[in-house]
Amino acid sequence: MAAIAPRSSEYEIEVEDVEYLRHGDTPLLARLFKPRGNGPFPAVVELHGGAWCLGDRLQDTSINEQLAHNGILVAALDFRVPPAASYPGSAVDINYGIRWLKKEATNLGSRPDMVCTFGISSGGHMAMLLGMRPQDSRYSAIPVTGAAFDAKVRGVIMGAPVIDPLGRYRYAKQLKESGKSYPEFVDLVLPLHDKYWKTEDAMAEGNPVMALERGERVELPPVLYIQDTRDIVHPRPQLERFVELYRKAGGRVDLELSEGAADAFVPRNPPQALARSLEKRDPSSPTAVRVVERMIAFVREHTR
Repeated sequence: MAAIAPRSSEYEIEVEDVEYLRHGDTPLLARLFKPRGNGPFPAVVELHGGAWCLGDRLQDTSINEQLAHNGILVAALDFRVPPAASYPGSAVDINYGIRWLKKEATNLGSRPDMVCTFGISSGGHMAMLLGMRPQDSRYSAIPVTGAAFDAKVRGVIMGAPVIDPLGRYRYAKQLKESGKSYPEFVDLVLPLHDKYWKTEDAMAEGNPVMALERGERVELPPVLYIQDTRDIVHPRPQLERFVELYRKAGGRVDLELSEGAADAFVPRNPPQALARSLEKRDPSSPTAVRVVERMIAFVREHTR
């Protein structure tokens, strides 16, 4: 196997938008962050968060640029969100996007066997769900012309994922119905859960934790799971349950649990209900820098 490009934080990068998929008259774009230099470079398909209903490919530009400057090709995807499509529409687009990137990898300075995924919040959930079910016939329904690649990935990075959609939904409902004051995020996420998933049955079906509990036969790519210890939006017991089940099934999970880990993830134009909580994040903090360095090391380790 050919050696990958040596690590450097000095790579200049090129950024461009390309159409990777079209539904009718509506194009879906990928923003490519391409290191300049001699590859092959590891590649990451990046999936934005936004409770499955908000956000776009520009949301995580800051961290995607950092990855590219360190010699990682990043394809940040737009995918359908409500009202254009509810579950599993975005899973169909993302599965296609992974296969599309594999098809284009050589032309972009990477290789089809060097692809990982990375997502934040609901994007982290989608990265894990697709990582576990790369050949699900519902998700892989759209063929990539002239290519026979599957959507298996070499690793999955999750930043504060909604790892258990049904568990988070019930947690938020419980907070709202308690009669006590509750965090602002509750009034944001509950209607978005309903808009995307429609039913609790769907939240249970498209659920990495519950898939493991059901004993589904799934792929188990290596995982880097990042979460801030102060996070109340993504309940810690759900993280712990996923890690327990994934490791029991034979999968590898590396954990980055630290106060300030969320500082590495500062989205552009966040929803107003979350904006105030994001104002205190410092992407230049030592913890944030360490988180990004760990992400880079994880990608490189699993794409050798």
